[in-house]
Amino acid sequence: MKVVNIGIIGFGNIGSGVVKLLNRNSSILKKRVGIEIKVKKIADIDIKKHRDIKIDKKILTKDAREIIDDPAIEIVVELIGGIHPAKEYIIDSIKNGKAVVTANKALLAEEGKEIFKTAINNNQDIYFEASVCGGIPIIKIIREGMIANHINYLAGIINGTANYILSKMEKGLTFKQALQDAQNKGVAERNPSLDIEGTDAAHKLVILGSLIFGIPLTLKDIYTEGISSLTPLDIKFAQEFGYVIKLLAVAKETSGNFQFRVQPALIDTEHPLATVKDVYNAVYLEGDATGKLLFYGKGAGQMPTASAVLNDIVDIARNLHFKTRMRIPPISYLKKSYKVMPVEQLKSSYYLRIMAVDKPGVLSKISNILGKNNISIASVFQKERNKEEAVPIVMMTHEATEKNISMAIKKIDKLPFIKENTVRIRVEE
Repeated sequence: MKVVNIGIIGFGNIGSGVVKLLNRNSSILKKRVGIEIKVKKIADIDIKKHRDIKIDKKILTKDAREIIDDPAIEIVVELIGGIHPAKEYIIDSIKNGKAVVTANKALLAEEGKEIFKTAINNNQDIYFEASVCGGIPIIKIIREGMIANHINYLAGIINGTANYILSKMEKGLTFKQALQDAQNKGVAERNPSLDIEGTDAAHKLVILGSLIFGIPLTLKDIYTEGISSLTPLDIKFAQEFGYVIKLLAVAKETSGNFQFRVQPALIDTEHPLATVKDVYNAVYLEGDATGKLLFYGKGAGQMPTASAVLNDIVDIARNLHFKTRMRIPPISYLKKSYKVMPVEQLKSSYYLRIMAVDKPGVLSKISNILGKNNISIASVFQKERNKEEAVPIVMMTHEATEKNISMAIKKIDKLPFIKENTVRIRVEE
């Protein structure tokens, strides 16, 4: 039986999970694949930490070069995260004739073009399933399962922390309370900015969008908004209109123009994504042959992510066994040039929450500004009445351009009876 030696750089939560899963299912993998996968070396800055895994301590090292420069190691698994030195480790491994598995979404989003080019030039495989949506094999689905389709639309809940916070806010918690709850349960980092401001989801959308459309996306192409300005009022009012609020990653092609957005969005309660709660992820795709598809599961966590990493290791081990490389290119850039639609040109229906002093003439002045900017009101209500304090006026508009909405909000917020900045949330149809 062929033995494939792997080296793991990074023995934290995910690295430990990979070893644990391999130990648990090695006999099954041997039967299914006909290959033995052996961990020859593990590098980490802390090799004395107790990890509750049976492992020969002789394979532990603090020096990643012992893996990168070892000719017996055929697959390098990078699990340290960050940009540097992860980028250098991956590039050096590829140049040394090794295939690579990584879960590093930020690195691929920011430096992927150079890394993939290095892999192609050196005829070495690089797999990265664990970089997006944890246990959901969405990258394999796009690269292989839907290879015969033209995918023109993706909408995804691809950050579990943000989805958990919004799920708790649906139960009445404020944003700060929901965030604190997420941190207490280990769902949110101590510094949660990458999750709550949409950056983590944007990194993942760079990868997914590049795969789907065959274009060399960068983070600059992704319009990004977070969820920190949302309130329980917005959650409540959205529900009264028949919507839920989700942090959505959206990729769309229309007549050769591309849209890439990470944003809070209202989606109809009947939409499949509306029922995705807590830390779960889901990706909704529309293919010209398959039609509408939904993929759902745990988007993070030790074992779901370890499963994705080990699946990649097995795929590469099979390639090595049959003496093939680049069976699936990392990303096929079919279009060298592409046009991303500026967000100002976006057309959508909008939810607006305007905090105004309750007195005669307020609604007519707001409506007048909207009308002058070619924005038609679909529905409006003001349930609370209080002449002493600002009260919410909530509106749903018909389809309008982002540019016109922005101009109208700028003028509305300058009115003397407006007490807070207007909240705007797009409706994703």
